[in-house]
Amino acid sequence: MNLLQGALGGTSFPGPERLLRDLGWEDASRPVPGVPYTLADSLAHLAVTARASLDLAAGRASAWPEDLDPWPGVADEAAFRTLLAELRLGLTEARALADSPSDRARDILTDLAAHSAYHWGQVALLRRVLGVWPPEGE
Repeated sequence: MNLLQGALGGTSFPGPERLLRDLGWEDASRPVPGVPYTLADSLAHLAVTARASLDLAAGRASAWPEDLDPWPGVADEAAFRTLLAELRLGLTEARALADSPSDRARDILTDLAAHSAYHWGQVALLRRVLGVWPPEGE
């Protein structure tokens, strides 16, 4: 794993796989007093911005989508399960692209890593505040 792959999650902070472990809709959709978003909202933001960034890095898009809703929310448990699958697929794609990226892809992935680290930190904090911190292992 190179530095960019590590920065996309798992070496400098608890990895996304751990932060997603055993997270269900009931906890992810539970409001936290004083916080303007839920865990599910934060994860939806991570997924939608990662997808747009990965499309740019992989050359499937030439510009950020103008109509992108960066905070789309999550409607129900089925949408949440789909969201978790999208997040995991995006992480796999990001790490694969980071293996030997072009200069443009490296810049985009570096920005994605910094942005994602901020929001994965929110996920970690919200899980702790909600009392649903994932156990060690796996």
